[in-house]
Amino acid sequence: MDLLNPIDALFLAIETREHPMHVGGLQVFERPADTGDDFVRALYGELMSATEVRPRFRRRQRRILGSFSGVVWAHGDVDLEYHVRRSALPAPGGTAEMLDLVGRLHSGLLDRHRPLWEARIIEGLAGDRFALYVKMHHALIDGVSALRLLQRSLTDDPLDTRMRAPWTLGRSVHEPDATESPWAQIRNTLPRMLSGVGGAASAVRAVTEGRLALPMSAPQTIFNVPIGGARSVAVGSWPLERIHAVRRATGTTVNDVVLALSAGALREYLDNRNALPDKPLIAMVPVNLRHTVDASEGNLVAALLCDLGTHIEDPVRRLQTISASMRESKQVFTALPRLEAMALSALLMSPLALTFLPGSQALPRVPFNLVISNVPGPHKPLYLQGARLEHNYPLSIPFDGQAMNITVTTTADTLDVGIVGCRREVPHLPTLIDHLDTALTDLEHATL
Repeated sequence: MDLLNPIDALFLAIETREHPMHVGGLQVFERPADTGDDFVRALYGELMSATEVRPRFRRRQRRILGSFSGVVWAHGDVDLEYHVRRSALPAPGGTAEMLDLVGRLHSGLLDRHRPLWEARIIEGLAGDRFALYVKMHHALIDGVSALRLLQRSLTDDPLDTRMRAPWTLGRSVHEPDATESPWAQIRNTLPRMLSGVGGAASAVRAVTEGRLALPMSAPQTIFNVPIGGARSVAVGSWPLERIHAVRRATGTTVNDVVLALSAGALREYLDNRNALPDKPLIAMVPVNLRHTVDASEGNLVAALLCDLGTHIEDPVRRLQTISASMRESKQVFTALPRLEAMALSALLMSPLALTFLPGSQALPRVPFNLVISNVPGPHKPLYLQGARLEHNYPLSIPFDGQAMNITVTTTADTLDVGIVGCRREVPHLPTLIDHLDTALTDLEHATL
């Protein structure tokens, strides 16, 4: 059995039908030129023969302190025929048909009586392509871990045809031993948890000294409403060099530019609906707390709150506002040890719990308007049995009161964006991809 850390346990506790708590990824591959129509069928057969399943992919929730508590993972057998399936798109097999299927798959809850992950191979995509959609519960993995796992399951050698199914890859040195009792894990973990209690004082000082954007300061928008369980998905891609050109011209970071594109798209989307607030939207931006050599796969992220400057019409001034907001927040977090940074994140995110209470939507403010994540991806082209990874779209979690999520990653020389929204409350989600393109063009015209 494995002990759940408090963040993982929280992700399980707050899940409902309206709030599925899994993260996902949609990888689009270009089939090797010298293969026939049976390539995907053969690929599926190889995946199904990979029956050595590592502990993380055999985890399911177990209650040991009564029905009110679920603090450990149990490990059982995995029915691969359930967890790994094939789907075919209706003709013409375009992006719209693919995203309609993925939106439905991303809407469904994972079965708590089974290990909390599923994979779907999607055939019939036009242009000799196929896709792989994977979802895992956020209690098992975060975005950084998921991208690392993807990179380990692929190869940068197009001639390497070895199968590396994600669920067969060896345990990292930082992953808990499944044979260790939860009580032993408590004994090993408790001293480190107690050592972080002192971080509360540093967290409070950072907030009271006015160095951070505060929760409950975001304006009410059409995104900050109760949501249903159905999801819609939109994706887009741009050459990474275009982002770097704006970054170099403005002296900002890639993440600053990504946030500025998101802010521009949100501004146009809201303005077109006469719903743009006078005050700037506030985004929660997850930041990786791992060290370079840390290969742990749990949830190790801090939460920064960023002023998106959506009340500013000029795209360059908006980018400068975002850059200054992120810079000030990072200075606070980087000065803290990891446990203190996590304590500060918990303090900033604590008002989010209000969104799960009845009547919370009547409050005049919301903790933040949406989550925008930028997860670094592979820098080189990657392959799956000779099939080139063309795009890797990350798909994350909208919350009640935050009806949309934007997540970005890089795939070789491409910036890939995945947007997930409540199907009911965020209509015409694909228009946000058009607005992102407009926002990038506006920044290029203003800076290059």
